[in-house]
Amino acid sequence: MAEHTSPDVAEAQGSRDNVIVRTSIIGIIANVFLAGFKAAIGLLSHSIAVTLDAVNNLSDALSSVITIVGTKLAGKQPDQKHPLGYGRIEYLSAMVVAAIVLYAGVTSLVESVKKIIHPETADYSTVSLIIIASAVVVKLLLGRYVKSVGKKVNSGSLVASGSDALFDAILSASVLLSAIVYLVWGLSLEAWVGAVIAVFIIRSGFEMLSDTLDDILGKRIESDVTNAIKATICQEPQVTGAYDLILHSYGPEDLIGSVHVEVPDTLTADELDAMERRIVQRVFLAHGVVLTGISIYATNTKDAEVAAMRKHVTELVTAHPGVLQIHGFYVDKVNKLLQLDVILDFGLQDRQQTFEAIRSEVAAAYPDYHLAMTMDIDI
Repeated sequence: MAEHTSPDVAEAQGSRDNVIVRTSIIGIIANVFLAGFKAAIGLLSHSIAVTLDAVNNLSDALSSVITIVGTKLAGKQPDQKHPLGYGRIEYLSAMVVAAIVLYAGVTSLVESVKKIIHPETADYSTVSLIIIASAVVVKLLLGRYVKSVGKKVNSGSLVASGSDALFDAILSASVLLSAIVYLVWGLSLEAWVGAVIAVFIIRSGFEMLSDTLDDILGKRIESDVTNAIKATICQEPQVTGAYDLILHSYGPEDLIGSVHVEVPDTLTADELDAMERRIVQRVFLAHGVVLTGISIYATNTKDAEVAAMRKHVTELVTAHPGVLQIHGFYVDKVNKLLQLDVILDFGLQDRQQTFEAIRSEVAAAYPDYHLAMTMDIDI
């Protein structure tokens, strides 16, 4: 496989990494200061809720450190051992962040339960309330900033950190509310608020872990991305359709894939070779995606009888519920061969049974032909 990393692409990747690192450093500084202030307030006022909020800020700062380390490692150049690069390290670093959040949540829950069993009276000052209120504002601004940057540079870690910061603002507001309730009505909700905070931290950790596992296992690429790539491929005049686009992620910005293209059966080998090279270049420049393989579906263009067969078979197949698409249709009249691919919905209870029913129906309609029918995956 040829390397497609141009100077412009390398520069863009370096710029992305710099943005992630810079944004993470801002998050670290903000969270460390907030953690310090909240920890001091929590210890002086004997508030478990404020103390746990400080622990949450500290875990956020540690998460940002791991994001920086993961980004730097993921940016290493491909080598003999890892020819496709180190981009997937970002997924592993995101998993470590999720584990830290989970640990912080479980620890916070344990401490809150202890305080519920053995309560302590909190003692708030005006200064402490002002600091907590300021923390709410800081977290709101930080969360919106980090999340917007994360979406802009396609960094799952930054998006997660930004979302977590926005959620932290809500939690800090609940701590402030519990303090006001205590000062006005003398009702202590400290430990209970701490327990609620801990539960939400644990939930956030599980959601982050689930998202990261989806990336590692391989999830469906967004339809707007795949549709845009197919549209780019179909800009080639000789391509009448693009199907079976498979994309593998080797990092948030590194997609490698393959595709089937439908072309007239009149093209020669040298014309196909030139066309495939143009498609690879066009897709890479437009989307940054490397197509490592382009397979060919030939379309009959010289026989009206075959065109009628195609129309008839399409009607037979698409009459079955759950059929999403038929493509790769080709008829070899000399060797009596009929080929096609059928995509079935994952929602069908028994896709294999539906496929066999379609196969039997098409075979019965054209008994003189050998039927080569393939069930494709709805990728």
